[in-house]
Amino acid sequence: MASPKAGRGTAELPWIENPGTVSPRDARELTRIFLERLTVLQEGTHEYQYVRNTLIEMNLSLVRFVAGRFRARAEQREDIVQVGTIGLIKSIDRFDLTRGAEFTTFAIPCITGEIKRFFRDTSWAVHVPRRLQELRVELAKAYDELAGRLGRAPTVRELAGLLDLPDDEVVKAQIACNGYTACSIDVPAEDASYAHDDGPAWAERIGTVDDNLEKVENLHVLRHLLGELDDRERKLLRLRFGAEMTQTEIGAELGVSQMHVSRLLSRVLERLRKSLLAQA
Repeated sequence: MASPKAGRGTAELPWIENPGTVSPRDARELTRIFLERLTVLQEGTHEYQYVRNTLIEMNLSLVRFVAGRFRARAEQREDIVQVGTIGLIKSIDRFDLTRGAEFTTFAIPCITGEIKRFFRDTSWAVHVPRRLQELRVELAKAYDELAGRLGRAPTVRELAGLLDLPDDEVVKAQIACNGYTACSIDVPAEDASYAHDDGPAWAERIGTVDDNLEKVENLHVLRHLLGELDDRERKLLRLRFGAEMTQTEIGAELGVSQMHVSRLLSRVLERLRKSLLAQA
């Protein structure tokens, strides 16, 4: 288990060649001894680092034990162990010997809590406030309880009454529940009128802003404004924007200079622009 090589470890503690191989029974006794020593050491010293690192390695079996409770998430096994190790380190740094409790009694809830926080922060498809994440579980329990008691789906007010929460808080939690999972908008939408996987995708049901709508509105208003122009001004606009003639060609058509055409166009367009803005 351990050999008291004071020259390699410390003057008062045994040197453990491989802390990870210490049996759980021996680790329990050694943990108490090392924790007692850790409380009197100065942080940052070589001895402090040795004692702290040895405590971590000796108690990694606690992390593996807690991680085993989450077998359903086997694909995240490595992440779970890493996060659980953070919980173990925090429990070592925070453990108070004067309370008389066993280290394992304190460490296991710390490790479990760290892993659950990891799931809470990474399992949601959309990030929502933690209070709403936690309320989701309570809301599901309250819904099942009331549905069984009432024989129907409970209302927001009934759920709020059972949970002793404002109605709007329950509504926020219900909306937040939609952020737990997500799917591609290209998958077929569920619709009873279509066979499975044959219906239109969700993307086809999402409305978008049609930029042409504003153009239609502007043209409708512009038609009325064009009626207020005289014949010469309407002809000028028709030649420039309908026939797409240059200002020089328009000048030859109207018998005026290109500069005069430019001034006329600017004046007419400015009148129309102000009228459009006034009716917007």
